[in-house]
Amino acid sequence: MTEDQAKILALEEKVVRLENLISVLFVKAERATELEAENALLKKRVAHLEEEVEHLRHTKNSRNSSIPPSKDENRPLKTKSLRPKGDKKVGGQEGHQGSTLQMVDNPDIINEHKPCQCEHCGKSLEDLPFETISRHQIIDLPPLSAQYTEERIMGCTCSCGHHNTATPVAGINAPVQFGPNIEACVVYMHSRQYMSIQRISEYFSDVFHLSISTGTICNIIERFAQKANVTYQSIANELVNSSVVGSDETGAKVNGKKGWFWTWQNNLATYIVYSANRGLDTIKENFSLGFTKAVLVHDCWKSHFDTPAITHQMCVAHLLRELTYLEEAHYNDWPTKFKDLLYDALELKHILDKNQDYQTNCQRTDLENRFIELLEIKIPEKLKDIAVFQKRMIKYREYLFPFLYFPDVPPDNNGSERAIRNIKVKQKVSGQFRTSEGAKAYAIIRSIIDTCIKRDLNILTTLHDIALS
Repeated sequence: MTEDQAKILALEEKVVRLENLISVLFVKAERATELEAENALLKKRVAHLEEEVEHLRHTKNSRNSSIPPSKDENRPLKTKSLRPKGDKKVGGQEGHQGSTLQMVDNPDIINEHKPCQCEHCGKSLEDLPFETISRHQIIDLPPLSAQYTEERIMGCTCSCGHHNTATPVAGINAPVQFGPNIEACVVYMHSRQYMSIQRISEYFSDVFHLSISTGTICNIIERFAQKANVTYQSIANELVNSSVVGSDETGAKVNGKKGWFWTWQNNLATYIVYSANRGLDTIKENFSLGFTKAVLVHDCWKSHFDTPAITHQMCVAHLLRELTYLEEAHYNDWPTKFKDLLYDALELKHILDKNQDYQTNCQRTDLENRFIELLEIKIPEKLKDIAVFQKRMIKYREYLFPFLYFPDVPPDNNGSERAIRNIKVKQKVSGQFRTSEGAKAYAIIRSIIDTCIKRDLNILTTLHDIALS
């Protein structure tokens, strides 16, 4: 082989090696492109997962929203109260009046325990005078049993030949029927003590040895609701003429379908209705003219804002819970500033209540100026929740501080929430209402019971009076 041929062969081998190297590099370049694309997808996935983790860390629950505690997925082990810490110690306060069992001067039964003979000499002590060494009283119930009363309608024939018959007793329409005490007791157990129909029947059987079927109990409740309708409507009329009214609504199952219980209430009266509608139609059906003499206190449900009133008061407690969620979910100080504003307003309300000075007030003006400044702050687009909250406050700005102008207006709607909480307790016990008529009957009776509680009236006595009507 010549020298030139050897050089050519060497160059050919070098070209083959370079081609192989280029092929390897090309494969690596393709792999690098694939890895870059895969890396981009993984980064996007990680960002999405981080958002999900952040969302799960700051979910809405009963502490930072209007979600009821029963729907908390993972109930926090330690709750955080929205109420600022006070200066009072835990427990009973100084001057608190306690309660203990007291003796009566005239007990129904007196049992005297006397020694029969002397412990020293054995003589009889029967004829000697005794003195009371100590007294002890036992409070107990007498044996319970049903009392049967027979009403006999008597008649006789006069000497003139006319036969005379006594006037029938009002309210007696059957040969045998239950009296007003049983009727009031059934209603009391059902609507005040939240007992189910079946358990009421069981109670009468076990305690009074009296058989009352579940169907009869339902009929008693419905008849009572009809008798109570006059009192029920008088409560509604009283609320129409009130200066402050709170309102709220909650869902309830009736025969497997979703319905709604509404309440309108103040410090002296509670009016509850059942409706299949959660909109303005229910309000118009019960209060067609609205509350033209009152400040209406409620949450931000639109139907309440559409109700005619002197003005409206948004529930500050609801707003504080929402702000707590926004504060936890986003790294932004706007919710914190708004919470501080509301807490300062609540403190001012406490001061105003003491001084009864609701006229010109510099502190109130300062709060309103701070409120306007918060509404003018531009919220970053990525903080949509905060922006939505701010937009709502701008829309309803005139309804945040009426409680600082009207002495009787509370800053929250807790009274209404307490009124509808009874419906939730009833549902927890009984599961649901069987019929819409049963739900309406409960609304009527519970309205009267809550009104009695607010006026310190004896509930059972009031129910008995209605049963007699």
